[in-house]
Amino acid sequence: MSRSDKPTVDLVHGAFADASNFARIILELIARGLNVVVPAVPNRSLLGDSAYVASIVRPIPGPVVLVGHSYGGAVITVAGVEDNVTALVYLAATPWRRAKAWSSSREASPTPTPPARSPTPPSRSRAPPLPAPT
Repeated sequence: MSRSDKPTVDLVHGAFADASNFARIILELIARGLNVVVPAVPNRSLLGDSAYVASIVRPIPGPVVLVGHSYGGAVITVAGVEDNVTALVYLAATPWRRAKAWSSSREASPTPTPPARSPTPPSRSRAPPLPAPT
């Protein structure tokens, strides 16, 4: 199988990462004769990030395998509807339902709502609470 017959692997990083996190795997994939694309996801919103990844994937000739890590899993779920996408691979990725709920709350407010804290068992000591944001 020639390199042009093989799929292009598009690696999509998570929210608090960048493309450099894939440095080692990029070298391994290229050594195996695969084409690799690693877009710098802007991390603005789920729909915006997905549209950006889709715009990178759309002009690629031949099959594309989208690989999403963490938040990138939600991004590839949405961007994966492009005609040339043949597979979605999730690496410790955010499940779609959780990502959808998180994105909805994020899209409604410019500041994401932090996750609720779980109660600390009474047997453990606690640091004093932080002041409420203003």
